[in-house]
Order: sequence, then structure tokens, then C-alpha cells
Amino acid sequence: MDKSKLIFGNKIAAKVVKKAEKVKKKYIRKFGDDSNRIYKLGSCENNTLGPILGIQNITLGDGNEQIDREKGIVIGCIRMGYGHYRIALAMASAARSMGYVPYWFDLHAYQETTGGKVITYINKLYSFGSKLSQRFKIFNKLFWETLNRGEFIRLSCNAVDQKVSELMTTVYKGLPEDIPFIATHVWPSQAAIHAGLKKVVNAIPDNFPMALHLSEGAIHTVQTPSAFLGYKMLVGMDGDNLLRPIPEGEIYEVGHYVDHEIVANIEMDCNKRLERIKNKEARRILLTIGGAGAQKDIFVKIIREIMPFIKENKAVLFINIGDHKDVWNEMCKEIEGFEDTIDKHFDDWTDTVAFAEEALDKPQKGIHVFKTKDIFAAVYTTNLLMRAADIMITKPSELAFYPVPKLLIRRIGGHEAWGAITAAEIGDGTIELDSVDRAFQMLRLMIEKDEILTMFCNKIMKANQAGIYNGAYKAVKLAVEGKI
Repeated sequence: MDKSKLIFGNKIAAKVVKKAEKVKKKYIRKFGDDSNRIYKLGSCENNTLGPILGIQNITLGDGNEQIDREKGIVIGCIRMGYGHYRIALAMASAARSMGYVPYWFDLHAYQETTGGKVITYINKLYSFGSKLSQRFKIFNKLFWETLNRGEFIRLSCNAVDQKVSELMTTVYKGLPEDIPFIATHVWPSQAAIHAGLKKVVNAIPDNFPMALHLSEGAIHTVQTPSAFLGYKMLVGMDGDNLLRPIPEGEIYEVGHYVDHEIVANIEMDCNKRLERIKNKEARRILLTIGGAGAQKDIFVKIIREIMPFIKENKAVLFINIGDHKDVWNEMCKEIEGFEDTIDKHFDDWTDTVAFAEEALDKPQKGIHVFKTKDIFAAVYTTNLLMRAADIMITKPSELAFYPVPKLLIRRIGGHEAWGAITAAEIGDGTIELDSVDRAFQMLRLMIEKDEILTMFCNKIMKANQAGIYNGAYKAVKLAVEGKI
């Protein structure tokens, strides 16, 4: 990046270029520079999701299978929360359903690389900020919201990230430059472009235009028309100044990124929900902890609110703790007698898969808690359980785009607000309920009355007929063919 650096034809100020170079040098001093190192790449089956989604992990070192250049499609991701992994799983699922072999390329997992170390460092800071934003309203209002809806919007932020992502390119040397590559976080996309890959799709999360997510040279995909318009025009990314738009053919609105297994069963799952409503069965409620583990306090309050309904057999509760052991320990301390009243599904993937399959057709009761050390199981457990759930309670993260009736609680970061707006407008989820009292009021309505859930189920099926949940399939087609 030099002083004439442009992003989609928009000039970046010399002081921003200088700052970007300074940040890159800072990380080199802190974590080293492996740009001259050669990493050999191979692959092996993902132990958890290989049998279900056909995922192959791309590994560093000798002794593993080679990457299939004919049928392979690389899913570039990082763990930063669960959302980027969740999108990556949707892409892998869609790719497999279309006859391709999905290869998991997690830059965060390659801890011996400079890029892996940089990502780990930044991820820890982000997770810490997420947790503080949930505990302290003043921090959220004055800093976290400003960061997520202010600094991350600007092209200057993208310019810095573009420079830092140059440190993540070394590991790409072992990939064929013409292999289809879908990135579910902007850094793997930017690094792929820097490394010379030719078929890169940058799958943008959320529904709020931010320059943070731009990866010039890649094909960009977004999930909604409003996001398409905002990104197309680069709205607000240089204050009130008009910017050159993203050229035609470099950004597409594709629909929501959802797994094939979920999309293929939307009609059947919604009809089962409607049948349970008709038969006055207990509502199945799914609580799912986010990847940063920042929602423990509100979840404790929600569980206490649901307990009387469970005792009256009006509700069943599924709780996915994910890999947050600390959240589980704190819940047990704060909810008296909680641990003695639940069915535990801990670190047993076979049991989790079997339970989710059984729950599709058989009545359930009580409280079931799922916890695991495995990150893939932590994320995908929610995907399995949501098919059998009547209500999913979550913040308006990537889960806001999934075809299941949703009660959306307070967001973490301003960028998530528009996910709730999309869900409410489509009719598959509530508005964002930013206070506990409002969330409780909505929850009671959804448990005790039928009209809201009935509407959600009907709207989900209608949206499915319109192709709203087909984004993952279209992203795969773009990566392979360069067009929809």
C-alpha cells in the first residue's frame, strides 16, 4: 500500500496509509515475519463434521491427503465468535450438496504462523470488549457501539486491515491459485487476494454496511437487498462524502447463508411446529450462547422465567452452552438447584446427534443442556437443535438469518441491529427486544398464545418459496463459475 492507494477507485489519505504501515510493522515486531517460510499443506477428514458435511481440514505438514483440485472448494474462515464459523458451515454444507468437497481453511487454527498469532491477539481483545459491552451499559454506549457502528464503517479501517492481512498470506502458497475459495471473514478473503488466488468470494456477514468487510478483488456477497444497496454505494464509509460505487459484477445479493440440511427441511419442520401448536404440546425453546460467551447474565434471567412453564409442562428447554465451560459454572452458581434438574449432554457428540434426530419426531420434556470442548460441535449443535425447536432465543447475530422462529434479545455491537430488522420484516423473528422485561413479555406471548408462532412458521415457508434462504448455494456457484 503506497500513498496513491485506492479502494474501489476511492483515494485513501496519506496519513491513513502511514498508519496502516505502522500497524503492520507493530505486529511484525510482536509476532515475527514468516513471509519467506514455506508451509506444506495437506488434508484430513474433520473428526466431528466430516461424516455429516464431508468437511476436510486443510492441515500444515506432510503425511496427509492432497487437496482435490477438480472437486475441491476451500472455505476460508477464522473463529471470532461463532458467526463466521456458522457461515462457513453453511457454505460447506451447500458445497457438499452440490457435489463438491469442502476444505476447511481456518487461519486462526494455524497458530505457528504470523497470521494465526495476529488473529488470536485481536480476537481476545474483541471477545473481551463483547463481554464488557453486556456488563456495563456506559461502556457499550460510549465505546463499543461507537466502534462497531462508527470506526468499522470507514474506508480508513479497511485500509489498515488490508495492510495487516498481508501478514496472513504465507500459508496460502500451498493452495492452487485457481481453486474456488469462499471466505466467511474478510481477512481470509483479503489474504487470498494478496496471495494471488483467482476465484475468491467474500461472504459478508450481518446486514449493516461496514468498510471493515470489503475485500477488493473478490466477489462480494450480501444477504439482503438493503445490504446490497449500502455496500454498492459505500454509504457512510467516508462520512457524508459520495464515493465511487463497487463496480457491477463485484457484489451480489444472494440471500441468507443457511445450511443445506436446514433449507431442504424447512417445509417439513414448520409443518411439525404447526402441528405441535395445534395439539397444545409444550413449546420447545432453544437458548444458544454466542461465541464470545457474553450473554450469561440475561440467559440466567430467561431460564428463571421459563422454569415455571417447564414445571407445568408448557415448555421444554434446550440450552447450548457451546465450549463455554465458565458460563456453565456460573449458571450453576446463580440458579439454585439448576444442575440437579437437567439432562446433561456433555462432550458426547454421538449422543447429541442422536438426541437432535429423536427430537424431530418424539415429544420432549424438561431441560437439556449441551456442552462440549469441540468448537465444531459447539457451533453445529445449535444447527441440529433448531430444526426441532419452536422458539430460538438469541441475539441478532448470524442466527437472525436462519429459518426458525426467533425471539431476538439485545444485540452485542451496533452492527447486529439490522439483523433483527430483517428478521422482523421477513416475519421469521421478533424485533430486537432490548430490555429483559420486553423479552419476557414476548416470551410469555409465544408460549401461551398461538398467533405469533403460527405467523412465523407461515412466513418462513413463504420466504423459502421466494428463495430467501438460498444464499449459500449461490455463493458456491459464484466461487466456481463467477456468476449466478
